[in-house]
Amino acid sequence: MSQNLIRMPEVLRRIGLGKAWVYKLISQGIFPKPVKIGSRSIAFVESEIDAWINQRIAERDGEAA
Repeated sequence: MSQNLIRMPEVLRRIGLGKAWVYKLISQGIFPKPVKIGSRSIAFVESEIDAWINQRIAERDGEAA
């Protein structure tokens, strides 16, 4: 299974939240943790971000598991 990594600007564009809010959600264990891809850079697993978005939609629609 192929896993794609996406950088922070793309994550922010997809979820509509700010960077500080994303880090707060990560620290609370609510948002997927980033993957370190360099000494000063991170990325996120695209499928984990998509799953997080889909979970928010399911919660809105009352389908949370």
